[in-house]
Amino acid sequence: MIVFTGARYARSGDVNIAYQVVGDGPIDLVLVLGWVSHLAYVWELPAMARFLQRLASFSRLILFDKRGTGMSDRVHPLPTLEQRMDDVRAVLDAVGSRRAALFGISEGGVMSALFAATYPDRAAGLIINGSYPSRLLRPGYPWGIPAGKFDQRIAGISETWGQGLGMEAYAPSQLQNPEVAAWWGKFTQMSASPGDAEDLMRMNIQIDIGGILPTIRVPTLVIHANQDKVAPFEAGRYFADHIPGARMLELDSIDHWPYFGDADLVLGEVEEFLTGARRASAPETMLATVLCTNVAQAGAHAVWLGGRQWHDLVDRHHSVARKAIARYGGREIEAGEQGITAVFDGTARAIRCALEIRDELLELGLRVRAGLHAGECEIAGGRPRGVALHVASGVMAAAQPSEVLVSSTVKDLVVGSGLEFAERGSRELTGLPGSWGLYAAGRDQPERGPAEPERPLVSTTLSRREHEVAQLLAQGMSNREIAQRLYLSERTVDNHVHHILAKLGFDSRVQIATWLARK
Repeated sequence: MIVFTGARYARSGDVNIAYQVVGDGPIDLVLVLGWVSHLAYVWELPAMARFLQRLASFSRLILFDKRGTGMSDRVHPLPTLEQRMDDVRAVLDAVGSRRAALFGISEGGVMSALFAATYPDRAAGLIINGSYPSRLLRPGYPWGIPAGKFDQRIAGISETWGQGLGMEAYAPSQLQNPEVAAWWGKFTQMSASPGDAEDLMRMNIQIDIGGILPTIRVPTLVIHANQDKVAPFEAGRYFADHIPGARMLELDSIDHWPYFGDADLVLGEVEEFLTGARRASAPETMLATVLCTNVAQAGAHAVWLGGRQWHDLVDRHHSVARKAIARYGGREIEAGEQGITAVFDGTARAIRCALEIRDELLELGLRVRAGLHAGECEIAGGRPRGVALHVASGVMAAAQPSEVLVSSTVKDLVVGSGLEFAERGSRELTGLPGSWGLYAAGRDQPERGPAEPERPLVSTTLSRREHEVAQLLAQGMSNREIAQRLYLSERTVDNHVHHILAKLGFDSRVQIATWLARK
């Protein structure tokens, strides 16, 4: 698997341009991304990494950060298109490439087209994806945005930069995928500062290359989604109509970015355009251990705490889980108010991660169920999918609160790891055929039969301080408010809440309040 292994630098005048070369194919291909980029973090989105890996499988792929963005030197004032073209030449010289094809995505298509027109001896071909000859409405080009409307957009950039906004235009198909939104927010922050982003946007709206398109004399492929919300489809058609001999591929898609549902189609067309042939793309698969977690009594927590406090607790839950997932080398697939799904390429690490998440969340007064299963996953749009995810979800549903439950497959894969298990018998999992052997992970697991009640009461005797804390919990006070009332640290109150839940065998504050009311 190709990953980012470090940037090299080409000198363009007195500016350092960061670049990376991957692959050893027969043709050099320069990928020019949109208005901001970050050479290292671009690999952190699985769909994007898969896209880049496929390009590198049939080319020598050359990636770089334009001056003023990412890992290249920041410059003021921001560069002109001519200076950025000089940067491309400097990178080509640094990697020993006399001639290369250019693949420009979004704003990168503008610079790629201008480079091909200006330096035809160094451009072997041109691919323009989701781009535009002009962002603004101009005479003879009615598909741009009125200048006043664009000014309104620019005015809000500095206030919202880094929040992951714009997904509804860039990748509407991924709006329910938190991984993409989180990546985009961090990607923008790492690529440019809010002020630089605003300046770059102002520079981009001044671009108009419509007049130079007829001078391009290199083979050209134009790719454009017919429902693109960033660059209208007519912009792509304009390129195809005005560049001599250009061929156009229309995508039936709502996404501006080509990295998701249409990735295989786009990559196949690009490969055939550059090499004269395309390979059949077999489904990519991987063996992965899937972890699913679920907050016990999540609905009751939400009702009892109220919207704001519940969302604060969800944020703390996600923070704990994500730190553990990152520490154990996992990858988050999905996150919701009730839990997180992640995949790991190491089974023992996945189990240890689940145990750590469980233990740390107990300190927040949250009991989670966790389920793990290992199996083959198909990679679609850069994300794993398949039966293994369904099995892990079923295993999780069979777990008791505060229990990490694994399938027999997972247990068998970690023989000799030092991990301990208690047998939980065989279960039928919802929606899945047959019965599945299940085991509880962790030390000192009590043996229990499948028919045993979910959480037997352990003790109903609370200490005086625990009873005070329970009374205040029943009044709807947060741990912080209880700490202030009783002159305790918030961490001490967290521990009291954990002990109360453990003693009473409860999963939520609602159950504590109900128990006190009955007493």
